[in-house]
This record gives sequence, structure tokens and C-alpha cells, in this order.
Amino acid sequence: MYDAALLAHPLNSRVRKREKMGGKGAMMVAMLCLWALSATTEAVVMEEEPGLMMNFYKDTCPQAEDIIREQVKLLYKRHKNTAFSWLRNIFHDCAVESCDASLLLDSTRRELGEKEHDRSFGLRNFRYIEEIKEALERECPGVVSCSDILVLSAREGIEAVGGPHIPLKTGRRDGRKSRTDMLESYLPDHNESISVVLEKFKSIGIDTPGLVALLGSHSVGRTHCVKLVHRLYPEVDPSLNPDHVPHMLHKCPDSIPDPKAVQYVRNDRGTPMVLDNNYYRNILDNKGLLLVDHQLAHDKRTRPIVKKMAKDQAYFFKEFTRAIQILSENNPLTGSKGEIRKQCNLANKIH
Repeated sequence: MYDAALLAHPLNSRVRKREKMGGKGAMMVAMLCLWALSATTEAVVMEEEPGLMMNFYKDTCPQAEDIIREQVKLLYKRHKNTAFSWLRNIFHDCAVESCDASLLLDSTRRELGEKEHDRSFGLRNFRYIEEIKEALERECPGVVSCSDILVLSAREGIEAVGGPHIPLKTGRRDGRKSRTDMLESYLPDHNESISVVLEKFKSIGIDTPGLVALLGSHSVGRTHCVKLVHRLYPEVDPSLNPDHVPHMLHKCPDSIPDPKAVQYVRNDRGTPMVLDNNYYRNILDNKGLLLVDHQLAHDKRTRPIVKKMAKDQAYFFKEFTRAIQILSENNPLTGSKGEIRKQCNLANKIH
């Protein structure tokens, strides 16, 4: 047995305190080590999953962007309307929650594909995306995502019709399911008020000048009569330019047009195959085909920007470039998220 007086000695008391403090110190050191290890692990994960970047495929598929460019040029020579399809694809895919090529997925027994929804009316030429994918698979199997093909083909399509070159990041991965149930929440309808349209674009980071610029894509292509007959029948919309109405009535002679019929009106009769600022001059002259075109030219929030873009194509291209970049980077799947589809119209699990 220990002597009680010895145990109570002040020196032994200090020793015991030092032992306790030493134990606490060791515990703190261990905790710091664990924190450092955790931080290092997180840093490694972040390093492995860098997200979008310029020239993402420079090591894994150096020819990827060149292949997409050449394929788009080849297809454009054969089918001029493919350029308009590329441009519509990026909006209809990337504006709906994520830029992940969900638009390209076919319908299944359980789920309707986005491209079958009413808001996707008129979208076509999806088979040409598959042609580009096949060309890439021959060069670099299982490397380039369909979402990057969709985005880069849009860029090349924009250039094909005279638009600006737009530097775009890559590294997206493909989603595994359609987002049909979300379409109406994200994609504005042509009959909705300009306030609703502004709000929906704002929700994905695109401001008012960006919205006005993106709608400048109505400079090219054509609009099916289904989308504009409400401005012609039963009475002509008085806000339409009366000089433009006879042409519209000639192209859309039926108050209830057949959706499958080839009944269209060119968006811009002056330069129908060129992406330029003529669209803004047209809508200021009340020649816009859609209700949203008319509102864009006359709403106090957008009219000053429309007038500026009508006078300055460089300004239009600058804002258009910025808006496409924001759109293309909307909530992408990167790193280990999603997949690289073998076919763009099917998720891999269905193969």
C-alpha cells in the first residue's frame, strides 16, 4: 500500500496534472491528424473531379472537337435545317434542370421522353446526333458524352449560320432519365407573358440582356403554323404589321393546321438562313411571328435592349455568346456522376 501522505504530496499532484494534460494533448494531435487526412482526401477527390474545363478531352480523345466540327459541317451541307436543330437542342436540353442530354432519350414503357412532349414540338434531326456519336466511338470508344456532343454541335451550328464562335467548356456526363415532368416548369411557352419568360431564364442565371439575345435565335429557321394561328384566326391580331399579314395567311391558310403538315412561316424573310440582328429590326416593325416576339419589342424592360441590338450586331453577338455559355454550364453532371452513354437515345442500363 502507498503512503497516504506521499500520494498527497504537491509534487505528485503536479505530475498527475501533467499526465492529464499530456493525454489531452495527444488526443488533440490525433484529431488534427484525422482532420488533415480528411481534408487531403477531399482535395484528392476534388482534383480527380475537376468539373467542366476547356479542352477536357485533350488527353483522352484529342480529335473530339475536330470530329464534331467536321461532322456538323458535313451534315449542314447535306441538310441545311440541321443547324437550327442543333441550336434548339441546347436550349431544350440545358434549360431543363441540367445540361445532361436527357432530351435525347427515347420514351420507355414507364416514361415519356422529353422530345415527345408538346413543348418539344418541331424538334427533329436527332438521328444526326447518333451519326456524330458513331464517328466519335470509332475514334475514342466510351469517352465523349452525348451531352458534350449536343453542346458542341450547337456551337458549330451557330457558326454555320453566321453566328459568333463561342468558346465552351467540356466534361459533361450523361443523365440516365428524362425530365418530362419538369418541362413546363423550366421551358417557357410562346404564349406566356414576358414576365414569366424573364423569370424562367433568371432561374438558370440568364439576365435580361441574355434573354433578349437568346431569343435572337428566332432570326433563323421557321415557325410552324400551329404556333401562330391564334394571331391570325378568328381575327388577325391588330398588333401585327398589316403588310406582313397577307404572307402569314398565305403560309397558314387553315385555322386548325395539321401538325404533321409542312405549313411554316420563315422567322425572318430577309435573311432566313443567317443568325443576325435583323430579327430585332423585324420585331420593332411588328413582324414577329410569336407573341413573345411582340412582347420582347414592346415591354419596357426589354425594348431598350432590343433597340440596341437592332443597331449593334457586335453587342448582340457578345450577349448571345455569354448567354449560350451560361446555358451550357447549367448544373452539369461531371466527375463520377451520370454516365457516358453508348447510344445517345438510350441510357446504358437499357442496353
